[in-house]
Amino acid sequence: MAPVIRELKRYPEYFEVRICVTAQHREMLDQVLNLFNIQPDIDLNLMEPNQALSELTSRVITTMTRVLEQERPDWVLIQGDTTTVMATALAAFYLRIPVGHVEAGLRTRDRYNPFPEEINRRLVGVLATYHFAPTQTAKEALLAEGVPSDSIVVTGNTVVDALYWILGQPPSERSRQIFDELGLLGDKDCKIVLVTAHRRESFGQRFESLCRGLRRLVERNPDVYLIYPVHMNPNVRGPVYRILTGHERIRLVEPLPYETFVRLMDVAYIVLTDSGGIQEEAPVLGKPVLVLREKTERPEVIDAGVAKLVGTDEERIVDEAERLLYDAGAYQAMAKAGSLFGDGHAAERIVQTLLGIAEGDKLK
Repeated sequence: MAPVIRELKRYPEYFEVRICVTAQHREMLDQVLNLFNIQPDIDLNLMEPNQALSELTSRVITTMTRVLEQERPDWVLIQGDTTTVMATALAAFYLRIPVGHVEAGLRTRDRYNPFPEEINRRLVGVLATYHFAPTQTAKEALLAEGVPSDSIVVTGNTVVDALYWILGQPPSERSRQIFDELGLLGDKDCKIVLVTAHRRESFGQRFESLCRGLRRLVERNPDVYLIYPVHMNPNVRGPVYRILTGHERIRLVEPLPYETFVRLMDVAYIVLTDSGGIQEEAPVLGKPVLVLREKTERPEVIDAGVAKLVGTDEERIVDEAERLLYDAGAYQAMAKAGSLFGDGHAAERIVQTLLGIAEGDKLK
């Protein structure tokens, strides 16, 4: 949402921008707010250790209802597929406040993959007033669900806007320090494999299989250097630290600042992830992506051949990663730099849509 916030603030005569965060993920939120110099007007600080989805949902609905009753906004803008997004959309609906959904229309058609994000998105698809879809495929998914065409605008994705903004800035001192700690500032005669994995639907045996695959990949290939920023969820940290600790070419690090992570993607050879956003970001940098999931709500990356679904099976992770690491033809076929999710101007299109609505309201 940072690019949208910045763009909205260019039009103070039309928009009074109020920023509310739930802090569903406190540690991961704060570094992004600092990076984009965003000061929330309202910080609900709802994060609790290992919180249940039902408890979080009820807290978001209750607290956001109070916020919306006090603020009485003309519009509520939300982004993505989190529990915060779904619960906020419902709270706004109850108060008859229009909702604009950024990154709308992404679907797998499997209610449990990704979990709970697939259902979060579908619910918001019913509750939202305007749908800012990143691609034509996302628009078609919304149309198939009966969403009116005149309420859908294909904008590209704001994550691409943010990525291009980061790449246009000089590296921060913090990023230089982290790269130095990881040994990435000097010559490194190895291939960096960057990993992120944290999906709820993989918790348990599947996540352990994923971790075993990562360790085998490093043990079998002496030129592989694996970096894994580990999510704060204890269901992730438990198996990750138990299975992957103790190897000199595996670096387990705390969640990285977004700017540092973008620069780390840029120096990585391949990316293994179950993140949705990274499936969009890594191809912009020309990095092949192995998706550690059974399904993706971003089929564009699979169709374009820049990403491949490999799931959490130990053997398949090793086989597919080694194919990219040592088969130059396979690597080049996937290393196609370019964005499938916009040109870096999604925020401008979103705000121009809202300006059109504002102009129409003035005429009335």
